[in-house]
Amino acid sequence: MLYAVICKDKPGALQTRLDTRAAHLAYIEATGIVKMAGPFLEAGQMCGSLVILDCESLDAAQAWAAGDPYAAAGLFESVSVTEWKKVIG
Repeated sequence: MLYAVICKDKPGALQTRLDTRAAHLAYIEATGIVKMAGPFLEAGQMCGSLVILDCESLDAAQAWAAGDPYAAAGLFESVSVTEWKKVIG
C-alpha cells in the first residue's frame, strides 16, 4: 500500500535541513520502502518534503516518518501521513 508523507519545515530551518540531509538520504536508502521523494521549494529554497512509501500499514508509514533523521532534528513544523493512490505516472 502507498502512503504520502507530507512535511513542512519550520520557518528559517534551511540550515537544519542541509546539516541533516546526508543522514536523511541514508535512512531512505537503508529502509528500502521509499518509492519517490523530493523537497518542496519556495523561491528555489527547500522548505519541506514529499515522500511516497510502499509499506504494509499506516502505522508502518507513521513509524517510518517518526524515524526520519529530519524529524529527529526537529526540522518539521508539521507532518501528515495519509494513504495515497497512484493514478498517473
